Amino acid sequence: MIEQLSIYLTAMILGIMLFFSFVIAPVVFTTLDEENARKFIRKIFPFYYNVNLGISLIVLVIFLLLSKFGIDFYLILAITLLFTTSNYLLMPLINKYRDEKQDKKFKYSHFMSVVINFIQMIFLVILLI
Repeated sequence: MIEQLSIYLTAMILGIMLFFSFVIAPVVFTTLDEENARKFIRKIFPFYYNVNLGISLIVLVIFLLLSKFGIDFYLILAITLLFTTSNYLLMPLINKYRDEKQDKKFKYSHFMSVVINFIQMIFLVILLI
């Protein structure tokens, strides 16, 4: 029963990530002007990261309770650490570089956040198959 919960929660994380990446972000940037899109993104990204971080922590705890220390454990651990890194280290840098008009640093850090997001989705798919 509790193992099934970890599968549902893992699928939930992937669903949130896919919806955010392929629905929310494109709609924001095609609907809102640049200033309002920036304000919205700066408000929703911490929420996005923290919700996924919370869910991934629950999955991690379930794995600990089940003493499930195989590859799945390390994948969810990596996913959790990447949500933490993205929210608390990378996002503040991205915002800083954008505000300071350091375009090269902004583009690089934004690219890194996209790569991390993609890696997390791959790890989630591996967990679910």
